[in-house]
Amino acid sequence: MGTTDSAVVVVTGMSGAGRSTAAKALEDLGWFVIDNLPPGLLFSVAEEAGKAGMAADRVAAVVDVRSLAFTTDLNAAIKELDSRGVAVRTVFLEASDEKLVRRFEAVRRPHPLQGDGRLVDGIDRERGILREVRANADLVIDTSLLNVHELRKKIVSFFGGEDRPGLKVNVVSFGYKYGLPVDADLVVDCRFLPNPHWVPELRPMNGLEGPVRDYVLGQPGAKEFLDGYEEVFAVVAAGYTREGKGYATLAVGCTGGKHRSVAMSEQLAARLRERGMDVQVSHRDVGRE
Repeated sequence: MGTTDSAVVVVTGMSGAGRSTAAKALEDLGWFVIDNLPPGLLFSVAEEAGKAGMAADRVAAVVDVRSLAFTTDLNAAIKELDSRGVAVRTVFLEASDEKLVRRFEAVRRPHPLQGDGRLVDGIDRERGILREVRANADLVIDTSLLNVHELRKKIVSFFGGEDRPGLKVNVVSFGYKYGLPVDADLVVDCRFLPNPHWVPELRPMNGLEGPVRDYVLGQPGAKEFLDGYEEVFAVVAAGYTREGKGYATLAVGCTGGKHRSVAMSEQLAARLRERGMDVQVSHRDVGRE
């Protein structure tokens, strides 16, 4: 476990946000996964995995917040691993309060931190404890709008392919009227372009279709924007890589998330792939209206 190429993944986040689903998906991909691991045992697991001859970059630990010393313990464990040349990638699973309440009510289970209070009290307390962990996470996944199959697909998209060096990028289109993606690292606004919604023959289409794509890309400023942001993101990606950040989510927005943001997301993704980046694309709000 002494090589700086070694790495383990910590899966954490809000209770009810899908940690167990993520763990199962990693197991099915052939990862060695330990569930409900106290943070203080993180180095021991990494060390034993190394002794057993397991690939250090295929080890994951799922940790939760039941200990009030969670943040302190996890930060200490990460520092210990880092001092011994083992990088830690943290995946944080997030969801809205409303979705978390519904999920707990559906299974008729209390929140682990609610005590004698309400579900929302436990959720609020957990958010407070996890605030620093979420802020420092390498990858944040918002599961509010995902079912278990969609979450599994997202985990597979990040961890299921062949190992490739460098940054893994998720480009997601969205509509501002439905809210910003909470897991976005960077947000791009395409509302400066004319909206195809107001062109009758384009309104029922989306940005994946040729007529809409050609309309959006043919507007003044579209090419200049793509050229400029491609260069800007290349600088940001290089900085993320130097800082050890393994994942980045780039959110591209327009009003409804159907036309402009979809077309521009596909174009940005194609350009970043040409630069050798590992890029996934998803369209959060297509078909939502």
